Amino acid sequence: MVHMTLLLRSSVALAAIVTLGAQASAAEKVTFGTNWLAQPEHGGFYQAVADGTYEACGLDVTIAQGGPQVNNRALLLAGKVEFHMGGNMLEAFSAVEQDIPVKVVAAAFQKEPQVLMTHPGQGLDTWEELKNADEFILGDAGFQSYFQWMVTEFGFDAAKRVPYTFNPAPFIANPKSAQQGYVTSEPFAVEREGGFKPNLFLLADYGFDTYSTTIEVMQATIDSKPEAVKCFVEGSIKGWYNYLYGDNAVANEMIKKDNPDMTDEQIAFSIEKLKEYGIVDSGDTETMGIGAMTDARMESFYAKMVKAGVVKDGIDIKASYTLDYVNAGIGLDLKK
Repeated sequence: MVHMTLLLRSSVALAAIVTLGAQASAAEKVTFGTNWLAQPEHGGFYQAVADGTYEACGLDVTIAQGGPQVNNRALLLAGKVEFHMGGNMLEAFSAVEQDIPVKVVAAAFQKEPQVLMTHPGQGLDTWEELKNADEFILGDAGFQSYFQWMVTEFGFDAAKRVPYTFNPAPFIANPKSAQQGYVTSEPFAVEREGGFKPNLFLLADYGFDTYSTTIEVMQATIDSKPEAVKCFVEGSIKGWYNYLYGDNAVANEMIKKDNPDMTDEQIAFSIEKLKEYGIVDSGDTETMGIGAMTDARMESFYAKMVKAGVVKDGIDIKASYTLDYVNAGIGLDLKK
């Protein structure tokens, strides 16, 4: 009888071990490649790893940070990573034009964080006055995209552009200049190094209405692993709610581990700006949930880029994205 009891207990224990093992092996390993070094602008994704949100729906997610020597988008196209962090919709439109079967399945940012900065009290305090800047310090990508829209839509002068070297010193030294930046990043550097708070003009608030920090997936992955795509998108959405409105301490430690140059002060500044400017959570997200996208927004942005000569007319932009995984109000209950 004793032997039978021990045998029963052993069988139950073994069954439990087998069950746990099956559950552990059931988590599908996938990789999410970001487009730059770890930072709070990636916080929702790190949060979903940190708090087990991805794991809860069956994914074992590795975040592979990008950087100056890393091209994670190329790895996506080559099938080496399953998910990729896109920039804005211009990349997705270009993919359609080149017949590359990649789709945007969610937009972590409702607004691109791109700003132009000016010195306060120099007659460059309004959008209209911004045209009077002596020079616009811009990188090539910005000059060829949003600044062409500013030229076409508002009459800015393309001849005033000077190259941006990712060093704020020229901007700080010239009080009549304007410089590009991300609202979450460059203003922090200017405040520390220049000793003043710059005027910030968030381009999204003046009509540059692209989505940003998108989640890109190859069509083959959508076709073969729709549940994995659903899990990753919904997990990321919940991750962003928890990162912005919950306890994000563990996620921030993960970010600092991946990117040791990231400081607590920079993290706090970035999160504050993400909230202040509604980068992640504003507009459609208030009813449809973070990650929301609409056909109307896509068409609006595309029309502006065609008018500005940034992209060609006639691209089937609906082939660049799908609304199948967003707009269902996922995570709204997590907002505090």
